[in-house]
Amino acid sequence: MGIFDFLSGQFIDVIHWTDDRRDTMVWRFEREGHEIKYGAKLTVREGQAAVFVHEGQIADVFTPGLYMLETNNMPVMTTLQHWDHGFRSPFKSEIYFVNTTRFNDLKWGTKNPIMLRDPEFGPTRIRAFGTYSIRVIDPARFMTEIVGTDGEFTMDEISFQIRNIIVQEFSRMIAGSGIPVLDMAANTRDLGKLIAAQVSKPLADYGLEMPEFYIENISLPPAVEAALDKRTSMGLAGDLGKFTQYSAAEAMTAAAANPAGGGMAAGLGAGMGMAMAQQMAQPGPWGAAPAAAPAAPPPPPVEHVWHIAVDGQTSGPFSKAKMGRMAAEGSLTRDTYVWTAGQDGWKRAEDVRELAQLFTILPPPPPPPGT
Repeated sequence: MGIFDFLSGQFIDVIHWTDDRRDTMVWRFEREGHEIKYGAKLTVREGQAAVFVHEGQIADVFTPGLYMLETNNMPVMTTLQHWDHGFRSPFKSEIYFVNTTRFNDLKWGTKNPIMLRDPEFGPTRIRAFGTYSIRVIDPARFMTEIVGTDGEFTMDEISFQIRNIIVQEFSRMIAGSGIPVLDMAANTRDLGKLIAAQVSKPLADYGLEMPEFYIENISLPPAVEAALDKRTSMGLAGDLGKFTQYSAAEAMTAAAANPAGGGMAAGLGAGMGMAMAQQMAQPGPWGAAPAAAPAAPPPPPVEHVWHIAVDGQTSGPFSKAKMGRMAAEGSLTRDTYVWTAGQDGWKRAEDVRELAQLFTILPPPPPPPGT
């Protein structure tokens, strides 16, 4: 190779970056010996910024455009300035391309429930998840605080830290907002804007901003959701008396389908059948009355069936005879909470007159074995 070819090689250099991946935030232009030649052409495309690092320090940041690296006031040291080193410059320079476009559809979520004081439900817990977008707004600060000398920095390397900041700010704002849980779904858009503004403050220290933040779902614990569904069902029922009658009918239907009910289930089925027969005996919609029939005897009295609550779990229904056997076995005590249709909430067994007798009239202890 002649001296002319050698000098021509020292003057010709093209520096640019194209990326077909979606997660690369920073990419270092690789040059053997990290040597940037005099007169090199630097192409910075839209959605990019180029950070020029010389001798380990950030010297300049280039916005989109075409640049000729040849001015004397730029911190570019070329081999032509150092004949005494035989065209091998001791000054090393690097160029990092920073992606300044938005990184969209990034996921966030609360790993643990957030405690808050709801105006309607009192102390409760919620979970939430959604998506957000992130963008580099200060390439130099981003390089200094996060990237360092990483030659290829991706979004996955910082997403965990960003999610921690999001959850921290989300928990603080939700807990102090005073918005009822039932109204949060109608305010997710405004909440998202407020949280994005708050999260952008600590992200600015990293040279980042959060243009968008979306809350896709806010949920309550399963037990609270079940209670809320029951409350909604009661609201749909309207008249509480009719709702109680409906619950009693449901309990009787369950008792009739329970083989353990024995004769009581049969009696309940007979009573329900008689009640249906009486209803069918009423005049039809066109006023036509059926033929006269002998008066049917009244249905037998309906025996109560009981539900039991132990350690937050309910079981039943049980007939009074079954409750008596449970009292004899010790699985039903005076302090056991019970409920039956028409009763105002759960009560202790000894506070219910019909069951209190089970604890006062008990059979004597069995005779010893072998007698």
